[in-house]
Amino acid sequence: MSSTDAKVEQMFQILLDPQEKGTEKKQKASQNLVVLAREDAGAEKIFRSNGVQLLQRLLDTGESDLMLAALRTLVGICSEHQSRTVATLSVLGTRRVVSILGVENQAVSLAACHLLHVMFDALKEGVKKGFRGKEGAIIVDPARELKVLISNLLELLTEVGVSGQGRDNALTLLIKVVPRKSPKDPNNSLALWVIDQGLKKILEVGGSVQDAPGELTVTANSRMSASILLSKLFDDLKCDAERENFHRLCENYIKSWFEGHGLAGKLRAIQTVSCLLQGPCDAGNRALELSGVMESVIALCASEQEEEQLVAVEALIHAAGKAKRASFITANGVSLLKDLYKRSEKDSIRIRALVGLCKLGSAGGTDFSMKQFAEGSTLKLAKQCRKWLCNDQIDAGTRRWAVEGLAYLTFDADVKEEFVEDEAALKALFQLSRSEERSVLFAVASALVNCTNSYDYEEPDPKMVELAKYAKQHVPEQHPKDKPSFVRARVKKLLAAGVVSALACMVKTESPVLTSSCRELLSRVFLALVEEAEDRGTVVAQGGGKALLPLALEGTDVGQTKAAQALAKLTITSNPEMTFPGERVYEVVRPLVSLLHLHCSGLQNFEALMALTNLAGISERLRQKILKEKAVPMIEGYMFEEHEMIRRAATECMCNLAMSKEVQDLFEAEGNDRLKLLVLYSGEDDELLQRAAAGGLAMLTSMRPSLCSRIPQVTTHWLEILQALLLNPNQELQHRGAVVVLNMVEASREIASTLMESEVLEILSVLAKGKESPVTRVAAACLGKAVDYGLIKPNQDGE
Repeated sequence: MSSTDAKVEQMFQILLDPQEKGTEKKQKASQNLVVLAREDAGAEKIFRSNGVQLLQRLLDTGESDLMLAALRTLVGICSEHQSRTVATLSVLGTRRVVSILGVENQAVSLAACHLLHVMFDALKEGVKKGFRGKEGAIIVDPARELKVLISNLLELLTEVGVSGQGRDNALTLLIKVVPRKSPKDPNNSLALWVIDQGLKKILEVGGSVQDAPGELTVTANSRMSASILLSKLFDDLKCDAERENFHRLCENYIKSWFEGHGLAGKLRAIQTVSCLLQGPCDAGNRALELSGVMESVIALCASEQEEEQLVAVEALIHAAGKAKRASFITANGVSLLKDLYKRSEKDSIRIRALVGLCKLGSAGGTDFSMKQFAEGSTLKLAKQCRKWLCNDQIDAGTRRWAVEGLAYLTFDADVKEEFVEDEAALKALFQLSRSEERSVLFAVASALVNCTNSYDYEEPDPKMVELAKYAKQHVPEQHPKDKPSFVRARVKKLLAAGVVSALACMVKTESPVLTSSCRELLSRVFLALVEEAEDRGTVVAQGGGKALLPLALEGTDVGQTKAAQALAKLTITSNPEMTFPGERVYEVVRPLVSLLHLHCSGLQNFEALMALTNLAGISERLRQKILKEKAVPMIEGYMFEEHEMIRRAATECMCNLAMSKEVQDLFEAEGNDRLKLLVLYSGEDDELLQRAAAGGLAMLTSMRPSLCSRIPQVTTHWLEILQALLLNPNQELQHRGAVVVLNMVEASREIASTLMESEVLEILSVLAKGKESPVTRVAAACLGKAVDYGLIKPNQDGE
């Protein structure tokens, strides 16, 4: 390290030398600097060598390569170090760092976004490692620094001259850092502060129209990002007073544009309502009820201007999300949407009008008896959606609406059947899910959930159905084509079309659009795909195992449970080391252990136990990981379960875990009935349970001879149980019983004497004379040991 100071200086000299522009030497120096900053000692060296000021000079050059190198080096300096982060911000200036987000170059903007995220984490968490010396001793108020950073981000949202990508990155950062990570955290002051200081700025981005003159520069994803941020802020509120304040601010903002700014103001107000309807829909629905808003939407649908029509039709589509309002629009807006669909010359208007019709047509959900439109109409709408989806000439932003339409229409089983038969449409759908058009993800996931019937469906109680009919209440009916046989056929077609690789790409998406609810939908689809054992190989081959891990570790509780169950199914039927190669297999343990909790269903408990049994049989390191996740007490609990299959799976799992020293210690500890349970289970009628318990007993008595002397103490029936094992027609059980007897005989002469005085001697003599097998060898070894003790004598032939 003594020469590192000189190296750091030399690298900066090369980077700041105007003669070296674009040379390989300069590129190498920038790479070395980034690599050095990743190690804590290296980052400290750069920091102490006046590095931040020199990096500031690199940022001021304006060259994208140098800016990238500087930003990536700063990430290393600030990572998990609060005091260095504060010092860096004071040298560079918070405003300067945030302004880099707004540059046109996407890579530089993303690098700045990453740096700011690292700074936020450092300020929130403080110093995680034990740093010594002066740097660790700087005392700061992180809350103040956080607020300065966030207020600068909020300012950036509405600044003119900021790139659309920069605005999106600012929104993404706010989504990641402002809301609480868990509802258990009582402090939501940051969200309240952002609502008071910046709600209007966020609404301004949400209400901006793409490529409109005089408007803020936004991308196709900006409004969706704004909707997600608004939704997260609204969900972070704890009481009615806080929510009322949110509603009031939104309504005041919309009114201010709706009244007194002419047509342009009305358009902006309606666009903002659309943004709210896609995010915190309660706020959006309240805004729709403001006087004149809904009337203006209907009136603008008939406008001659395409931009005005687009805004109004989209608002109408989002407004149809609530069943109550959907019925109002069905009565008043269907004819309007039909006119737009039939008469408009613009595909962009027609496709949106079509989505509006799709949404209204699917208001009955999966209820076969609730038809909104005439028979066959939904099939015609779906056909048109598929036609637009397959049309490469139309831009991705417009084709997204075709997917939105299908997401609603696929509630109808006839539409599902036609859709999975249309290979071109499926390919186009998967292609679009991989495109830059990120806002399509939720619609794609919804359509796939509908096609695989992976939404929650409970069979109604026949008695309740009869009662409802008697009371003349509406009873939902299931479509004949939603029966399990049809669903299985659809899953097979989706797998053949390459659905798994499309899902894997969607999971990898680094975008706020991949929300927790979107992750849940993907988990549901994966679970439906692995339902049949013969399909699991295909899912693994196409990268399904790798894609499921992040879904099982992050998202909604339901989504994580579904993904964990899918992982369990894969682990049961395929070799875990092949399905999750390398270190990845250790990541599977935690999701599987989460399925052992009592709130999970019996099937989920059973599958988790089976999967953990497979993992526990692979290596000691995996067994240690299972122990570390505190799974043993839960597995022991399930050994007492009434359901025989769960009890058996838990016993098998414990049998494999018994190879670990820590588990053996548990059995050896005084004052517990663990050993007694295994001995009693070895005498049960259930052959598979018997096999698991006897296997565990054989292993434990081999590893810990001290347990042999305790077997006679745990139950008075121990001899009968051992004799029953030795006399069992099943060779595997006989072998396990013989090994237990051998271990007991070898453990002490006293136990051997008790065994030889019983019928065990006779049974062993018969077994030893049988055809050559592992059982005869073990039986002969038992008798040999008894001869050595002098308990029995060999016969005249020396046998």
